[in-house]
Amino acid sequence: MRYRTLGRTGIQISPYALGAMNFGAMSNADHDDSIRIIHRALDAGLNLIDTADVYSRGESEEIVGKAIKGRREDVVLATKFSNPMGEAPNQRGASRRWIMNAAEDSLRRLQTDYIDLYQYHRPDTETDIEETLSALSDLVHSGKVRTIGTSKLPAADIVEAHWVAERRNFERFRCEQPNYSILNRGIEREVLPVTERYGMGTIVWSPLAQGMLTGRVRKGQQSDLTRRGAYFAHLSDERRLDVVEQLIPLADEAGLSLTHLAMAFVIAHPGVTAALLGPRTMEQLDDLLAGAEVMLSDEILDRIDQIVPPGTDVGQLQMAYNPPAVVKPTLRRRPIDERTAA
Repeated sequence: MRYRTLGRTGIQISPYALGAMNFGAMSNADHDDSIRIIHRALDAGLNLIDTADVYSRGESEEIVGKAIKGRREDVVLATKFSNPMGEAPNQRGASRRWIMNAAEDSLRRLQTDYIDLYQYHRPDTETDIEETLSALSDLVHSGKVRTIGTSKLPAADIVEAHWVAERRNFERFRCEQPNYSILNRGIEREVLPVTERYGMGTIVWSPLAQGMLTGRVRKGQQSDLTRRGAYFAHLSDERRLDVVEQLIPLADEAGLSLTHLAMAFVIAHPGVTAALLGPRTMEQLDDLLAGAEVMLSDEILDRIDQIVPPGTDVGQLQMAYNPPAVVKPTLRRRPIDERTAA
């Protein structure tokens, strides 16, 4: 396994990292089986495990904590905060009040006294970034967190956070975790150039586009994934399905599975430090590990560029982040009386 440096932190991580979202009630509720999968990944050389407090309401963290007992020093442990962890209004977000509570809860579930990478999971537009960075800096200074990062943060917000950190002498975000795949290349326009400029690492999620780039979802066919409701509505997006149908023969021509083509594509970008694998089963993990050494030729990468041009998205994942300026109609439309007057 060839390791890469996480931004300018000096921390060495594997280009394939283990995402733990599927461990717990959300997907694989068998703790022993999940632990075996984690151990298999560690034995194969993967050294970064990425989880979050919100995954199965803390159960994922508990499973990871049990799995890394006796191997803690070999693991770069990453988790996240800010998504709702209860019905109460203060059990979420990026306030100092919640960050301090959330960090202690994660440490307890993970059965460790420090987190290597603590990530701001989803932007909280109600909280000043100074409040967030101040609290995270205190966690770093206390030794409970080694370094801090973000997830789904727009490029402009990343720049603002670095400006605030420099101005107030806070710890800087050292890593971003965005969505990136052949189908969703939008981060190539601004997010990846910004993370490279600021010396940040980038750990990308959903490199297989939530299952679309496994070959299991085909145009004109139903699959177990397409029957899972609104959360997986992107699997029925005809534009995305059309692209998949163009990629499958390209993968065949290269002598690769579509899965291996998709994974090799994301880690070929110089701004990407690692890509998260999210296996539910040992078979899925073994298949992904089998493609760990695949490298795509410039010719294949050029062909992918022709199918999905650089910096473009083909549809969007349901779980992707949209800023309030896009989501809220009141921020996109003048009041009716102003429009009438015009």
